[in-house]
Amino acid sequence: MDSIISHPSPVISPINKNSTDDVAGVVKRFIAWLDAYGETSWDHQSFFAGPIGRRAKALYYRHELVGTVAVAPMIAFEAFLPSARRFFHHPTRFPIADAHYAMGFAFLFEVTNDETHLRRAIHFLQELKKSRSPGFAEYCWGYPYDWVTRNGTIKNQTPLITSTPYAYEAFLQVCQILEQDFELSTFNSQLSTQAGEYKQILQSIARHAFKDIKDFPISGNASSCSYTPFDTGGVINAAAYRSFLLTSASQVFLKEEYWLTAERNLNFVLQNQNPDGSWFYAVDGVRDFVDHYHTCFVMKALAKIHALTGHTATLDALRKGVSYYLNNLFDANGLPKPFSRAPRLTVYKRELYDCAECVNLCLLLRDRFPALDTTLEKVVAHVLEVWVKRDGSFRSRRLYLGWDNVPMHRWGQSQMFRSLALYLRELRKATSVESHARRAAVHQLSTFNS
Repeated sequence: MDSIISHPSPVISPINKNSTDDVAGVVKRFIAWLDAYGETSWDHQSFFAGPIGRRAKALYYRHELVGTVAVAPMIAFEAFLPSARRFFHHPTRFPIADAHYAMGFAFLFEVTNDETHLRRAIHFLQELKKSRSPGFAEYCWGYPYDWVTRNGTIKNQTPLITSTPYAYEAFLQVCQILEQDFELSTFNSQLSTQAGEYKQILQSIARHAFKDIKDFPISGNASSCSYTPFDTGGVINAAAYRSFLLTSASQVFLKEEYWLTAERNLNFVLQNQNPDGSWFYAVDGVRDFVDHYHTCFVMKALAKIHALTGHTATLDALRKGVSYYLNNLFDANGLPKPFSRAPRLTVYKRELYDCAECVNLCLLLRDRFPALDTTLEKVVAHVLEVWVKRDGSFRSRRLYLGWDNVPMHRWGQSQMFRSLALYLRELRKATSVESHARRAAVHQLSTFNS
């Protein structure tokens, strides 16, 4: 394999522009905040990541009535005093955030050709190399804390198929940049070495997703997959993530067996779409909630698979999914709401993570579903108007009383940074296409007149 192939880009449609300067200014301020704040943070799960929270949450899943009393103080803090996270856990580095930051800085390099941004992207990839899950032959990533779930505790650093694909995308994006022929003034000599190393890491990630994550056939042509190497599957977004990763790797590394496995996971996702176009979180009959960002996760994976393969049934599923999404996961003001079908009482009205994933999804699909352009511009304008704090970071949640202003790298900060950087990249591409079309029209007209 001589080079990493580039993923085909969809046709770029015109973009209704929020002020480029406004978006770029927010991104610039965020970078300054990130430099000052540092690369570790508290998290959405901080209340339940330490020993007290873990025991209370485990009790809740075993004995709901007694457990509700045990978790009530943490839920109250989450609703009324979010800064109390500091008493339950410590600031932590999150691989998912590092991957998003790497991609965001890579997008900014593509916009500006400023190698400072490429250096930052490479820095975050170096951190990902350090934080890979120990005890596994291949590169993979999980959470840096014990995660108590309904089905038991997933131990610290257990690889998750919902985390690893972000690292795959980050390494792939930077590897593609390093293989392009451009001028870099100070570290040209490193490029070929790093690109070769990143290819090997990408191959390792693909082998992990193919071999370590398990398949569970559910029909003649469909399989669920495990969330970790050790569980029994059934989570919709897990199968979507794995299907995308292996679809991409099948083309990058010319491995047909990757696509054959990806296709079975894809069929599982397609076959479990509800008649109204939604997806439940899982097919276990218990976790049948429908929420905003998990819906985005599923549709983002399908959008990327369709862009790579032109898979007809995937486009049909996206068409139904977009219809459900726009009609059920936005409020009367046209802004993202957390749930259309909630699993329990929630303590917040709006979520930064939802806004970030909405922007991502709209950018991926607006070429195929133009209605998403309106949603994209409304949500970006809303973020710029409401969610940006004075220090340059973003608010994390809008609570029923006030805001959760604790900056959490994994829970929205890195995702929103990446989304806005991608927005700037897409805006530049759209502007370039429009400019080229105008020049072509002028040339054609002058030729006609002559």
